[in-house]
Amino acid sequence: MTQPTTERAVVRVRHTLKFRLLQVKRVAKVTPHLMRVTLTGDELDDFESASFDDHVKVFFPPPGEDAPARPEFGPNGIVFPEDKPRPVARDFTPRRYDRAARELDLDFVLHHPGPASQWAAQARVGQTLGIGGPRGSFVIPKDFDWHLLIGDDTALPAVARRLEELPAGTRVAAVLEVADPSAQIEFATEANLYVMWRHRDDAANGERGASRLVDALRELPLPAGDGYVWAAGEAAAMRGVREHLCRERGVAKSRIRASAYWKHGAVAVHESLED
Repeated sequence: MTQPTTERAVVRVRHTLKFRLLQVKRVAKVTPHLMRVTLTGDELDDFESASFDDHVKVFFPPPGEDAPARPEFGPNGIVFPEDKPRPVARDFTPRRYDRAARELDLDFVLHHPGPASQWAAQARVGQTLGIGGPRGSFVIPKDFDWHLLIGDDTALPAVARRLEELPAGTRVAAVLEVADPSAQIEFATEANLYVMWRHRDDAANGERGASRLVDALRELPLPAGDGYVWAAGEAAAMRGVREHLCRERGVAKSRIRASAYWKHGAVAVHESLED
């Protein structure tokens, strides 16, 4: 059970919303299932990303266009020109930002239906994407007694970034679900890390991500002290994970940040899961 204290508080940081047109500088496969696209451009000079799970809106060029149209900012959000096709947009984690090099890395999960995976599969140097945000950051302190990170393929960029940023010796466990062993990634971290991988291809017919992840969590003892749980992935699976942690493990709701990065049967889902 995690015991909340008043000393450690999550901080919300607001950023000035800005739209940027950036060019592809590099394309590299991290695994057969994950493509890293490095973007660059002068407009990255004032880019801000204060938290490992920030998200930006990525705007893809409409069919037949080289770049998405640049929008205006109205009282109700961004407004695209009426004489231009509205670009499709999806949410992504800023995997790495290098201000000096003016580089921004985004990781794309391949083999998923949808415009983002389709674009990533053909991505090449010189192409243009639109980037909006981040609008804000949810900054989780790094000095908790322990950290638990849970997620599927879509959470890997945030998990990897968090592990890189945690101080040396930090106690952290990660419970992660991917398609098969070839989708696992190596983590660069000085934290004291324990990883549990689960594979969808090994699952029984009909078994869903919630039960696989919850079964894995049942095998994981939670340390004493004030810990924090971060979880992201498919909506139903993350609700199941959150319910297990609260009801069966006694983790305080204030010590869990659970998000839906996607949802079966829906498109463009990105939401925090709360009561």
